[in-house]
Amino acid sequence: MATRKSPRSHHYHVYVVELADTVWNLGKFRKANPDYVLGKPFVYVGMTGLDPDVRFDKHKAGIQANSYVRDYGIRLLPGLYAMYNPMPYEGARDMEVELGIALREAGYGVWQA
Repeated sequence: MATRKSPRSHHYHVYVVELADTVWNLGKFRKANPDYVLGKPFVYVGMTGLDPDVRFDKHKAGIQANSYVRDYGIRLLPGLYAMYNPMPYEGARDMEVELGIALREAGYGVWQA
């Protein structure tokens, strides 16, 4: 039995990167997260047309990198995003925002580009 592939247009992904606790020392990050709940993770939420592992590696290498991920990124947290992927561009664009909002509402410290 052949496996069903998603259409080529469904190659976008949302992803979540855990950030080091020291990101909380940045005023800009604290200001963006006034309702942060002590003990919850700090994360970056993004979207990409690449595999999330490849995108994370590019961030860490400084290639089209978000400085928070480059400087504070620890690892991907696929348990928070894998169930949504892959999807079309519009879906990923919208899901990136929705996922960031949901995590912030759950008390996470969130950064989105």
